Amino acid sequence: MTLPHLYGTALALTILTMLCWGSWANVLKIAKGWRFELLYYDYSIGVALCALLAGLTFGTWGSDGPRFAADLAHAGNLNILSGFAAGVIFNLSNILLVGAISVAGMGVAFPIGVGLALVVGVIWSYAVNPQGNPWLLCLGVALIVAAILVDAIAYRTHAVSRSIGVDNAVAAAKREAAWKGIWLSIVAGILMGTFYPLVEIGKSGEKGLGPYAVAFVFGLGVLASVFVYNLYFLKFPIAGPRLKFADYLKGNSWVHFLGIVGGVIWMIGSLSNFVAASVVGPAISYALGQGSTMVGALWGVLVWREFAGGGKRVNWLLALMFVLFITGLGVVSIAKS
Repeated sequence: MTLPHLYGTALALTILTMLCWGSWANVLKIAKGWRFELLYYDYSIGVALCALLAGLTFGTWGSDGPRFAADLAHAGNLNILSGFAAGVIFNLSNILLVGAISVAGMGVAFPIGVGLALVVGVIWSYAVNPQGNPWLLCLGVALIVAAILVDAIAYRTHAVSRSIGVDNAVAAAKREAAWKGIWLSIVAGILMGTFYPLVEIGKSGEKGLGPYAVAFVFGLGVLASVFVYNLYFLKFPIAGPRLKFADYLKGNSWVHFLGIVGGVIWMIGSLSNFVAASVVGPAISYALGQGSTMVGALWGVLVWREFAGGGKRVNWLLALMFVLFITGLGVVSIAKS
């Protein structure tokens, strides 16, 4: 397999992770009118397909470890199960996150959901594989938590300002949607924070999987679980009328292509992160990758204008949120021992 050898190269890979994880959800905005539950089938296919192609190429080339096929063959059952379970848990968390995006937008779902996932993931990843200065990691995490709280306050303030002067029933519906978006993001974040440590467990020990092999097993978990989860989410959707699997077959080639591209983009980011962890450590690699929170928030605020009309207070809160998040990520980035 091919692995980075320099700290700078590993950091560059975490930046790629940041861009990919924070940008893939734009396909939801581009595929207007196409429900996220249906797009998610193609997204899962893209995740698994990209992991397989990476294993057959970068996971097979080079001399930094066993080749992709040999890596899978020698892995322990517990390691494989951990990698697969990581994909299953991630998939549920990501479906909820995408649901939060559909209700509240990227500018809310990413800072709250992915930010909370960062906190949970960093703490657990450090417990599994303690690399980095714990005091700097704690300080960085504390700043990120503060950014999450500020973003939630900004969103609630924006929701209240939009309800002024409108019909009471409409205002109540907007407030309900605001709370639904926040709570979906919180639950998604807690679940999402548990998948990365499971990936690390899958990589640990004498029979541990390499980064490309664990990504493939992870992708299989994502692909297999979507057909289980969507049995529920098609029948009891987060927003909108019920759906059937037959509705997926009605989609045109463009929306199916967008879903696959979204999955490929996300998995490119994940592979970069799994590989970078071999140099910088899992806690730092995961934390820096979750800078995707800011990328996603920037897309939502600057491109999709999700906080438009919020007023000066909302704008100041958003600016404070960005400052806290960027500072927290900067502190984490220098936490390498």
